Amino acid sequence: MAMKHRHSRNRRLDRLGAALVALAALWCGGFLWFVDEVPRANQDQTTHTDAIVVLTGGRDRLTTGLDLLEAGLSQRLFISGVYKGVDLAEILYLGRGHPGLKDAVVLGYAADDTVGNAAETADWAREQNLHSLRLVTGAYHMPRALAEFRHALPGIRLVAHPVFPDQVKSREWWRWPGTAALLATEYSKYLAAIIRHWFLPRKAAP
Repeated sequence: MAMKHRHSRNRRLDRLGAALVALAALWCGGFLWFVDEVPRANQDQTTHTDAIVVLTGGRDRLTTGLDLLEAGLSQRLFISGVYKGVDLAEILYLGRGHPGLKDAVVLGYAADDTVGNAAETADWAREQNLHSLRLVTGAYHMPRALAEFRHALPGIRLVAHPVFPDQVKSREWWRWPGTAALLATEYSKYLAAIIRHWFLPRKAAP
C-alpha cells in the first residue's frame, strides 16, 4: 500500500514538474515576443492630436512632452501622476522653461501607477471631449501603458511616442542585467494587465 501511495505521489510530482516547465517555456517565449514589441524608434512624429499625455517617471518624458507641445503637435498637454505639492512652475522649470506654454499644461495628481494614469486621463479626456491622444512614456513601459489606455479609453485614437532613457539598454538587453530585470518585470506586469482586462468590463466608448 505504501509503495502504491509513493508511486501515486511521484506521478503527481512529475505532472506538476511538467506543468511548471511548460509554464516557464510559455513565459520565456512570451517575454521574447514582448521585448520585440518594445519600440526602437518613434514611428509617428507629425500627427496632430487633441492632447499630449505624459506619464511621470523621468525628466526626459516631461521635456519630450513640452517639446512636442511647443512644436505644435497639440494645443494641450496633460501630465498624469504628478506628485502632491509639485506645481506648474516647478514642472516648467524641470522641463527647461517653456514659460509661454503654462496655459496649455494641465497637471493630474490622482494617479499612483499606470492603471491610475489611464483612469485619470480617461476622466480628463471625457471632460474635454477629446478623440485623440499622443502618449509619452518610456519605450519599455509603452506596451503596458497602451494596454491600460486602450482598456480605459476605447474609441480614442492613441499615438505612441516613446522616449528612450540612456540607462535602459533595450537593444542589447541580454548584456545588461539591470535592463533585463526591468524588461522581465514590465513583461510580468503586462501579463497581469492583460489577464485583469479579461475579467474587468471595458468602459463604454464616449
